[in-house]
Amino acid sequence: MGFETVTGYCWPQSIAPGGEVRLHLSSAGARDVTVEISRVGAARTVVWSGAVPAGDHATPPRAYATGCGWPAAVTLYAGDDWRSGYYEVTLTIDVDGKTRRDHAFFVLRPPASSSNTILLQLATNTWNAYNDFGGHNLYTGGTTVSMQRPMSPGYLYKPSGAGRRVTTTHPPDPDMNTHVGYVRHHRLSPYAGSAGWPDWELPFVQWAEREGYCIDVCTNADLEEHPTLLDGCRLLLSVGHDEYWSGPMRDTVESFIARGGNVAFFSGNTSFWQVRMEDPSTQGPAAVMVGYKGQFKHDPVFDTDRQSELTSIWSDHLIGRPENHMTGVSFARGGYHRIGKRVTNGAGGYTIHRPDHWIFEGTGIGYGDVLGADATIVGYECDGCDFTYRDGLPFPTGEDGTPDSFTILGTAPAAHFTRTTAARPPKANEPAEDEFIAARLFGTRDPAAVERIAHGHAVLGSYTSTGGGTVVTSGCTDWAHGLAERDPQVERITANVLDRLG
Repeated sequence: MGFETVTGYCWPQSIAPGGEVRLHLSSAGARDVTVEISRVGAARTVVWSGAVPAGDHATPPRAYATGCGWPAAVTLYAGDDWRSGYYEVTLTIDVDGKTRRDHAFFVLRPPASSSNTILLQLATNTWNAYNDFGGHNLYTGGTTVSMQRPMSPGYLYKPSGAGRRVTTTHPPDPDMNTHVGYVRHHRLSPYAGSAGWPDWELPFVQWAEREGYCIDVCTNADLEEHPTLLDGCRLLLSVGHDEYWSGPMRDTVESFIARGGNVAFFSGNTSFWQVRMEDPSTQGPAAVMVGYKGQFKHDPVFDTDRQSELTSIWSDHLIGRPENHMTGVSFARGGYHRIGKRVTNGAGGYTIHRPDHWIFEGTGIGYGDVLGADATIVGYECDGCDFTYRDGLPFPTGEDGTPDSFTILGTAPAAHFTRTTAARPPKANEPAEDEFIAARLFGTRDPAAVERIAHGHAVLGSYTSTGGGTVVTSGCTDWAHGLAERDPQVERITANVLDRLG
C-alpha cells in the first residue's frame, strides 16, 4: 500500500473581498478532512474551520499541464472581517492513528476602498513554475503548467531546521549537501528551496506587521487581471524569488512607475523569464502558465508577428525588452552567490559604495562596509547590471538597458552556472546556463560572448523615473532573511524604504 495522505488546492488562487473560493480535495480512503483556514502574518488568525467530506481522487496523467479536475469539496465566502492577505488552508486526516497533513492557499485582494498604500504582490507565478505536483514543471520539460493542482510539499510549509535555506549560510560541508539532505529528510520537492511562501514572503510579512506596517496582498496574476489594484497604491513590493512575469504584468508596473508610483524589489532573478497566462476553456482567471524557456523555438509565437510575447528571457535580443528597464538590474548580469560552486565562500553581504544615500539614514554604514553578511542577505540568485568604475565608484553603462538615473549603492560578486559548476549539469547537446544567456543576449555563445557575462554582481541600487516614481532593488533573493534574523541595519534600510516611498 502506498503512502496514504490528503492534498488539495484552492481555486481561484486570488479572490476579492466577499468573494468565493472553492476547495478541491483528495483524501485517502475518502476520509473526511479537517480544514482550518488562517490568515498568516505576524499573527496566525483562524477564520474558518470544519470537517469536510472528500472523495479519493486519482491524479490525472498530465495534471501538471491540464490540472487535476477534482470536484469542489466545499465552497467558502470571504467574511466581511477578513483582511487582505495570504490565507493558509491546513488539511488534516487520521490514517490508522497517524496524522497526515498538507496545505493549500489562497489570497484575499484588498478592496478598492483600502486605506493601505503598500501592496505586496506574491511571486505565485514562480511558485507555479517550480511546482512539480503531478509530473513535470518548467525545469523538467514542461512548457505549460496548471495552477489548478496542489502544491508539492515544501512550497507552502517548511519545517524548521538546518538546511532549510538553499543558500549556504555557514562554511559549507565537504559534500555541500546540507539543503539536499534537509529536502530528502522531510520528503519535500527537490525544487522547494527555489520557490514558495515560507522562503521569503512569509518572513517579510511577519516582520512588517510586527513593525506596524499595514500591507495589502495580491498575486502576480492579479497585476495582469486586476491592474486597478495599483490605483490607490504608493508602493508596490516584490519579495524573494520573483522570476516569471507576463507582458501585461510588466505593462501594469511600468505604467505605475511612469506616473509616479514607487516599487521596491527586495527580490532577485526578478522578471527574468517572460510567460503567458492563458485559459482557453473557461471565463474565469487564467488557469495555466505558458513558458517554453530553452525550447523557445517551439513556442507558437516564435518567428511570428507576436514574437514580442516569446517565452524566453526578457533580455533576449528577439524580444528586446530587458527587465533592466523596470528593475534597473537583470539576472543576466548577476548569477549565484553562496550556492554550490558559485562564490561558495563569498561574504554574503553587499560592499557599500555610496553610504550617503537616503536608504542608509540611521544605519551608521560607511564606505566599504559590508551590509548583511551575518544574516547572509546576499545568497542564491542575484541581479546586476553592466557597470564601469570612475574615480573608484561604480556607474552603470546603460548598455544592457539600465536607466541613466540608476545609482549603484552596493555590490557583491556573483556568477552563473557553467558546464562544470552546475548542480544539475546540462546534457551534452544542451548549452550550459552561461552559454544560453550569452546566446540570448548577443546572438552567439562563442567564448568571447560567454566571457562578457562571466563576472556578475548582485547590485543594490535605485533610480527615479521621469514621472517621479522611485525604484529600489536589492538585486538579490535573500533580503528578507536579514529581517527574519533581525539585522538592525537591514531593518532600518527596509523601514526607510517603506516610510519614504509607502
